Amino acid sequence: MNTLLITGGIIVLLFLYFVGTYNALVILKNRIKEAFSGIDVQLKRRTDLIPNLVETVKGYAKHEKEVFTNVTKARSALMKAETPKDKAEADNMLSGALKSLFAVAESYPELQSSQNFKELQRQLEDTEDKIAYSRQFYNSNVLEYNAKVKIFPSNLIANTFGFKEEEFFEAKEKEREAVKVNFNN
Repeated sequence: MNTLLITGGIIVLLFLYFVGTYNALVILKNRIKEAFSGIDVQLKRRTDLIPNLVETVKGYAKHEKEVFTNVTKARSALMKAETPKDKAEADNMLSGALKSLFAVAESYPELQSSQNFKELQRQLEDTEDKIAYSRQFYNSNVLEYNAKVKIFPSNLIANTFGFKEEEFFEAKEKEREAVKVNFNN
C-alpha cells in the first residue's frame, strides 16, 4: 500500500513538473513575441518621424542629396524587415544614416535653432531610448527562454513539443563601428 502511494505521488509530481515546465515555455515564448512587438512599435514610430526630419533638414541643406537618399533607403529596408536578424541589420543601417543626417544638420546653425527641428530631434532621441529598452527587454526574454529550452530536464519537454531557440536582437561587429562622415568630395 505504501509503495503504491509513493509511486502515485511520484507520478503526480512528475506530471505537475511536466505541466509546469510546458506552461512556462509557452509563457516565455509569448513574452518574446510581446517584446518583439514592442521593438516593432518603436521602430515604426521612428520610421514615421524620419520623413518629417528629412524634410526639415532638406529645407536648409538642399545640396546633401546622398545623405537624404541613404536615410530613405535605410528607412525602407527597416520597414520591409521581418525577422529579428533582418530588423537588427536594417535598424543599424538606419542608425548610421541618421548619424550622417545629424552631422549635416550641425553644419547649419539656422537649422539647429529651428524649433521644429529641435522637437523632431527630441522625439527621435526619446524613440531611440525606447528602442534600446525594447531590445534589452526582448533579449532578456530570449535569454530566459533559450536557457529553459537547453537546460536539463526542461529540454526534454522543449524538444518533445518542438520549442526551438530564438534569435537575439543584436548588431554585427561592423555595425558597431562609429560612422565616418566626410564632406570633402
